[in-house]
Amino acid sequence: MRYNANTPEGTRDRLFAQCRERRRVQKALTQRFRQRGYAEIITPEVEFYDLFLQSGSPMPQEAMMKVIDRSGRICVMRPDCTTPIARVAATKLRDMGFPQRLYYDQTIFRSDPADLGGSSEIAQCGVELIGAGGVRADAEVVALAVDALRDCGLRDFHIELGHVGFFRSLARALGLDPEREEEMRQFIESKNFPALDQLLQPYAGQPAWAALRRLSRLFGDVSVLDEACRLSGGNGALDYLRAVYQELASAGYGEYLRFDLGLVQRIDYYTGLIFRGYAEGYGAAVLSGGRYDNLVGCFGRPALATGFAVDVDGVSGCLPPEEPAPPDTLIHYAPGCLAAALAAMDRREAGRCQLSPFETEEESRALARQRGMSRLLLIGEDGEREVVL
Repeated sequence: MRYNANTPEGTRDRLFAQCRERRRVQKALTQRFRQRGYAEIITPEVEFYDLFLQSGSPMPQEAMMKVIDRSGRICVMRPDCTTPIARVAATKLRDMGFPQRLYYDQTIFRSDPADLGGSSEIAQCGVELIGAGGVRADAEVVALAVDALRDCGLRDFHIELGHVGFFRSLARALGLDPEREEEMRQFIESKNFPALDQLLQPYAGQPAWAALRRLSRLFGDVSVLDEACRLSGGNGALDYLRAVYQELASAGYGEYLRFDLGLVQRIDYYTGLIFRGYAEGYGAAVLSGGRYDNLVGCFGRPALATGFAVDVDGVSGCLPPEEPAPPDTLIHYAPGCLAAALAAMDRREAGRCQLSPFETEEESRALARQRGMSRLLLIGEDGEREVVL
């Protein structure tokens, strides 16, 4: 049988520049997180499948990559970082007071349909602020999201804010059952206007009807909140969004903020403010997050919580490549002079010189010319000598 040298569906090798760009983004994000007082946490790459059933995770089970452990229990490759961290906060960190500021730099694994062309391995950096609620906590996390993207080098980006409470209050005003409410949520999130109009037709003329019909189109600057208020007759979720915006705008973040009231992610998981970040040059969100006040309590320790995750490869793909200068010096050393050769390398800029693997100076000269290097550094018992090629 011929061996298949390709990688599995949804995975790929990353070489050279792609590795440098990923590490550059990860370094910028984690430095910012530490600067703001967040401590790193690492969770296992494999978790019990039941963990995500218990948490009410928005991840459909067919999107999880499943494995069987030695005892026959179903496990999954980590499809999400927030749920395992909520587990840790409720168990391993039970004796640690609130608030807890935690960050991670991990890979998640998802099994999307092949025709979507997505990646099964997604590098994420993110934060979780556990044990804090209200405007101050949400403003802290959104401000951190903006600063983190700026630190990565992004300039043309914005954060879209929404609130699940706005949709929930409108849907319940119509008296929808949970199944109907979830169906409507999916139509709004996918901006399926014909299906949404058909579902809403029996409720035409009711106070919430006009607002729900317009919900997918309610996006833009802060004036969107005014329009939504007129349509709905006022709403506590809109007041909350305005309060968060005013806090952030007063701190200089207003230019990065927009609103999307059609942002209605799984409402049995998210409980309040939700947000996504978009950058020029990438077709999907590079950042997503929100408030999930019920999740930690699923593991026995109720706590308010919010956070976000950054798609590291999505961000790095928006940045101009940084090409390092190629090596310009080859070091040829005599027998017994390896230590001196390594010391000479360490005194120079990283990546600018290499050791020759050859025994003779002639072979080293030929290799240097072949690689386009301009210098040959000769190291022997009598010292160093540099030759310009």
